[in-house]
Amino acid sequence: MRSEAYGAASRSMAGFLENPVIGMAPWIVFSLLVGPGRFEIAVGLALAAAVALVVLGRVVHRGSSWKLLEVADVVFFAAMTVVGILASAGTLRWLETYAGEVANITLTLIAFGSIAVGMPFTLQYAREQVDPSLWHEPGFLRANRVITAVWGLAFLVAALAGAFGDLVLRNPNNIWTGWIIQILAIVAALRFTVWYPEVVRARAVRAAGGGAPEGGRLAGLLLPLAGLLVPIGIAVLVFDGNVWWLGVALIVAGALLTRALRAHDDTPSEPA
Repeated sequence: MRSEAYGAASRSMAGFLENPVIGMAPWIVFSLLVGPGRFEIAVGLALAAAVALVVLGRVVHRGSSWKLLEVADVVFFAAMTVVGILASAGTLRWLETYAGEVANITLTLIAFGSIAVGMPFTLQYAREQVDPSLWHEPGFLRANRVITAVWGLAFLVAALAGAFGDLVLRNPNNIWTGWIIQILAIVAALRFTVWYPEVVRARAVRAAGGGAPEGGRLAGLLLPLAGLLVPIGIAVLVFDGNVWWLGVALIVAGALLTRALRAHDDTPSEPA
């Protein structure tokens, strides 16, 4: 029984590590935490997460290949740690203000650069979850290009939002540019990563002459985003009372949209 439980736990952990979102966790942690007075803790947690993922990948999932994103995680955050230790007070202040944008732009370049060289970074993770016979299928390759591009766009949006807050508003802690827009972009990419493969499978079933499957509905993509409007509205009420009316509007809109999308998602689809 112990060996079976250990095997199940190992498979569960392996599946966890095979998700490309996990490889981006250090970047997400860093970009959301970094700010004035928080550079050291942000880069320290990001580097610790990057090293932990590499170690777990080699110990738990011994057959796993090295990933571009894993290597980039460790190299980038190790370099940032060294720079932070050696930096002057002025350089450290610059890092506290702009390191989030540097991280987001770096990951944007990794995403689109990996597509340009024909190896979208999500492909390395996806290949460990499917049969090798599918590795070179056009649909499989196209799906990974699309998902990787969406992640690149999400981090580009996060970088632009942070830059606007830092350079235009002169407020790195602005609730919209520093938190809400960046979190929405990441959550949208997270949900798309789960949702889009369902769309691809649904198209494949229809192309093969089968009935339209339940997966891949647009409501399934939008539902988590609509649900986020309520906590965002509450955050606006708490932290930005000058636009309390917007907070109320977001709470009402989130509740109504969530209800409508949930009802639509529960409606049986018509056969093709």
